[in-house]
Amino acid sequence: MSKKVLMIVTNADKINEEQSTGLWLEEYATPYNLFKNQGYEIHVRSPKGGEVPLDPNSIPEEPKAEFDEAREKLKDTKPLSDEDLQGNYDAVFLPGGHGTMFDFPENTHIQKIIQNMDEANKVIGAVCHGPSGLVKVTDKNGVPIVKGKKVNGFTDEEEEEMGLVKEMPFLLETSLRDLGAEFVRGDKWTDFSVRDGNLVTGQNPMSSESTALKVIEALNEQ
Repeated sequence: MSKKVLMIVTNADKINEEQSTGLWLEEYATPYNLFKNQGYEIHVRSPKGGEVPLDPNSIPEEPKAEFDEAREKLKDTKPLSDEDLQGNYDAVFLPGGHGTMFDFPENTHIQKIIQNMDEANKVIGAVCHGPSGLVKVTDKNGVPIVKGKKVNGFTDEEEEEMGLVKEMPFLLETSLRDLGAEFVRGDKWTDFSVRDGNLVTGQNPMSSESTALKVIEALNEQ
């Protein structure tokens, strides 16, 4: 039986009236290809369904043919539903993009899916702003699932360099620290990811591959 991976991508397409955002392509397509190469069954979902917006800054000037299949899956995604809560997945993976900061934390399906995966000791992966989907998730006792865990994500320093601190609903690094996570990080704009048991998190687009490889490592141990 092949492993089943749920990839959840954002529907949010604006930071403000002047600035577009969405899914960061590499953070989705690179892990997608790595999971596909492992023979995993990949399900791509979004909170609302439909076509998924890409952050314009993440679209390469020269199209990458190796991203074609992954991009095709974004044209008409299925919305998250109660069916996704049934525990049929071996891993959930949350790619980033600033869009996730606006719709991931508020989505109850995402919260319940991650809570269920955590309870069942399944693999949870997220990269860059994707860990925004973890900030409101608790266990059944109300304890944040990141408390006491080594986690990573887009750093406050990187957000400052993007000039988007005031545009964000919250700062990801600060929020994870406030929840009691042990936030570990690499240098800005460099590849860095961390695994704590079945929880895998990565820092930025450069960390897409290493984050996905750690997810694969965790799945191979199950």
